[in-house]
This record gives sequence, structure tokens and C-alpha cells, in this order.
Amino acid sequence: MTQQPPAPVTAIVGLGSVGEALLHLLHRAGHRVVAVDTDLDVLARAAGRLKAVTSGGPEGPEVVFTPDHTAVRDAGLVVEAVPDDAAAKADALARIVAACPPGTPLVTTTASLSVARLAVATGRPADVASLRFFTPPAPGGPVEPVATSLTSPATAAAVDALVASAGLEPVEVGARPAADADALMLAHLNRAVVLLATGYATHQDIDTALRLGCGLPAGPLETLDRIGLDTAHRALTDLWRRTGDSAFEPAPLLSRMVADGRLGHKSGEGFYTYDETGAVRDRTARAPGAGGARTVRRVGVVGSGAMARGIAEITAAAGCPTVLVARSVDKAERALDAIADSLARAVRRGRTTDRAARSTRGLLRGADDVTALADCDLVVEAVVEDLDVKRELFAELGAVCAPGAVLATTTSSLSVAACAEASGRQADVVGLHFFNPAPVMRLVELVHTDTVGQEALATARAFCQVLGKTAVECPDRTGFIVNSLLFPYLGAAVALLDRPDTGIKETDTAVQRGYGHPMGPFALLDTIGLDVSAAIQQRLYESFLTPEYEPAAALAELVAAGLLGRKNGRGLRTAAHR
Repeated sequence: MTQQPPAPVTAIVGLGSVGEALLHLLHRAGHRVVAVDTDLDVLARAAGRLKAVTSGGPEGPEVVFTPDHTAVRDAGLVVEAVPDDAAAKADALARIVAACPPGTPLVTTTASLSVARLAVATGRPADVASLRFFTPPAPGGPVEPVATSLTSPATAAAVDALVASAGLEPVEVGARPAADADALMLAHLNRAVVLLATGYATHQDIDTALRLGCGLPAGPLETLDRIGLDTAHRALTDLWRRTGDSAFEPAPLLSRMVADGRLGHKSGEGFYTYDETGAVRDRTARAPGAGGARTVRRVGVVGSGAMARGIAEITAAAGCPTVLVARSVDKAERALDAIADSLARAVRRGRTTDRAARSTRGLLRGADDVTALADCDLVVEAVVEDLDVKRELFAELGAVCAPGAVLATTTSSLSVAACAEASGRQADVVGLHFFNPAPVMRLVELVHTDTVGQEALATARAFCQVLGKTAVECPDRTGFIVNSLLFPYLGAAVALLDRPDTGIKETDTAVQRGYGHPMGPFALLDTIGLDVSAAIQQRLYESFLTPEYEPAAALAELVAAGLLGRKNGRGLRTAAHR
């Protein structure tokens, strides 16, 4: 009978967000783990969580929880995962070196300190390498192995083997792009805390809006909980002191939560609360009821652009007879032809059936006069993002549409209240901010004014459910949730272009691969349109008059030079040679 080789022994020093997450990955991979932390409460919590997660399953490899650093002496590799503070890391590495024989690979998880300087300080630089985690490790998650010029091939190979064994995805980003990505994301996460503190939206709604509206793997507040509020606070404070940029000044709410010991996942309570297995207790907020909603039998859509076409497609696909009103018969016919093409592509890609596509097309008709909307129960305006144009249209809709019909604007940054006032029937008007492409994106920001009637709001809410969309509700203000958080982040990315060593592609790659975003900030600007982005930034700044919303000068210069993004084939990432 062949004897199985003993499982490898790996030591982890520091059981914060990164260390505990890595512990679970390695335990699942069959490593015997020595888990070291000088805080006895942290040790007890980590041990309890591991026991809760593995309870009822097959007995796993041994895990030793101890405050004693000398327990790492027999490990084949040691991971140092203490807070990213120079003194703390130097102390932990010195204790590890004192306990382990020469040649033992030592891995630091620093995100901001010099790996080379930490390595030299140990007196054994050949044994030291780094794993750069952008967020705490998760199955299949990204990590960047970093070796110095002094790291031995044996140490580098041991680190690669650890990454593979833990089921992590090695990425190559680079120090400067990684630092830029970290700074962009930390400021973005900090802004989300500021928004939460205003009471404008709940933590669930902020996270849902950013997750669905931007295609993110997790919302900003959930991400902060995973990183650790104290870890993020420390990193923000360091950036603020070094740069003087107020975007990095930790939000007062964040500071209070850290002072209260509400550190996120690691402590069991942050923006969310966590059970004994580390799972979120309160992830799903109870959706508001649809009581009082009127039945929507017929839908009108005004406009012929991409958003109008997308909305008309999904309303018809949901079984609602839909009339699309454009400025001319020709424009209306072209819009319906474009919808037919979209449905044909959906059939080819397996997203719908030919029968369903035919049914959808049969529920669509075009018109060139708003009087065609007289018998509609709900009308969605999706015309150009110009308040004067929208107000003129809402005045017409108010006169033409049946009493009680809900009138909705798809504006992303203009005043819903101004549209409602122009209609002469303010109780009937809501904002329904769909995201492009409407047939694919699940989020709708359902915006309510002070004058909207509860029946209209309930009808709009139920209508979103019929369409299969997730509605996040918020009061009327410039930018709502998504744009008010997204555009300062995009503006900060554009500001990086003032620095000569900024790599546009490299920064995008760092955000994509490090944080799991579907695209980096520069590619996203091209997708939205640089001119559209500049206009939204300007509206946000005019509304709030704070530095975070100040339009990036470089963005206006790019637009003036004719770089608009995908729409004209010239942008930051969009060009034939890129």
C-alpha cells in the first residue's frame, strides 16, 4: 500500500482579513496550518469560524491556533499577514526569522511597503517574496506574486506553488499601476461611506446599485467589510497625509466604526453583520410592497436612441403592448428595425427563442406624435439629456396622457422634480433610470420626488418587477446613487493623466484584474462617451460645488480634441492602433 506524503505545513502570522481568508483556502486545499496571532480574541474568533464552516464535513487537516511565534519553526513556508505598518511587519518578520531555519520561504502580504527593504531588514533577503492582495483572498481570486532582485529561485517557486495550491489566480500588474488602482478604489469606497452617512440611501441599496449598475463583484460597503474597516482607514489616512487630497480623508462614519471595533467581516460586524460561519446575516433587505399599484397594460416610450429602443424591447418582451414615439415616421421605423435586429441577435446567442422574439415584435408599433400615448398606463421618456427638451416634452405628456397614467423620465443626472413640475401633474411623475444596454442591465434607479403620489410610486415599483429588473429607490438629486459615486472615481482616473508615468492600459488592467471590475476607468469612459462624462461631471459639480465633483480639466481637453470614445472610434482606449 502506497503511503501518502504528509500534507505540507504552512504558517500564517496575523489573522486579520487577509490571514484568516488565506487560512480557509489553505485548509480546504489540504495544508496543515499553524495560525499565529498575538490577540487571543482574534485567535478564538478565527478558530470558531473555521470550526463552524467545517462542521458536519469530513475531518480536515490539523490547524494549530497559537499566540507563540516559535510555533512556525517546522513550517515549509511562512506567510506574514499582519497590518500594513512598517514597524508591525518588521517585528513580525524578525520573530519569524528567529524561529525558522535559513532557506524557509517567507512571504509578506504588504500592499504599500517596499518588499526589498523588508527583505533586507530580515538579513535573509533570498528567502523573502511577497503576495500582493487587492482584496482578501477568495477561491479563484487574484493575487500578484512579487519577487525582488534578491529573491532566490527556490523561494519564488515555493510562492508560485502556494498560489496554485490555494486556488488563486496569479496576475501581473506592477507596483505603480497597483498603487494607482488602490488609491482610486479607496477614495471610491470612502465616498460610499460619506453617501451612506447622509441618509440618502441604505447600505444595501448603495451596494446593490453599484454591483448591478456597474457590474461589480461586490458593492463598496461590502468590499470595505471584506478588506477590514481598520485596514482601509489606515490606508486612507496614509494617502491623505502623503498627498493632502481630501478624497482620502477618512469619512467620519468610518472613523467612528473603527473606534467602536466594528471592523467588518473580521470582527463580525461592520456595515453588515456576520454569523458564526462568517456569512452575511442581513444581505437581503425587505423589498417595499407594491400595494396600491395600478395595472400597466400598455406602455409608451418616447425617443428613438439606444436607451429608448432598449426599454421598448424589454417592455414588449414582458408582454406589454408598446408604442415607440419618435420625431418622424422614418425614425420610428428605423428604431423598430433596430429592435428587431437586437432580438435576432438574442435568438442567435440563446438568450431568447424565435417564438418569443416574434411575440415581442408583434407587441411593438411606432408613431410620430405623442397623441399615440393617450391610452398608455405608463410612459417612459428617453429623449436627449437636455432639461429644456425634457420639460417641453413633459408639458405635452401632461396634457395628452390619461389621468392617472405614470410618467417616467430616464434622466441620469437632471432634475426629476423639474420634469414633474412641467407636466402639471406632479403626483404622477417618477424617475426610472435604466442602465445601458437596457435588455441586459438589471438595475433601475427608481427616483421619487417630494410630490409623487404613493400610487404612482407603487405602480412604477411593480412595473420594474414585471420587467425583471431590480429597483433601488432614492430621492431626487443630481446623479442619484450610481453616478454620484462613479464620476468622481472616473474624474480621479483622468487626473492621473497629469502625471507623465501613468499607463492608461496598465491602470485599467490593475482595476480589472485586481478588483474584478468588468473594465477599468479609462475603458469605461470610452464606453460612456467622454463628452457625456464631461457633461455629467459638470452637472454634478454645479449641484454640489465640492472638489470631488470638479470636472477634470484633461477630460474637457480630450473632448475638444475630438476624442469621444467608442461613438467615434477615438478615445482613451478606443483607436485602431490600441
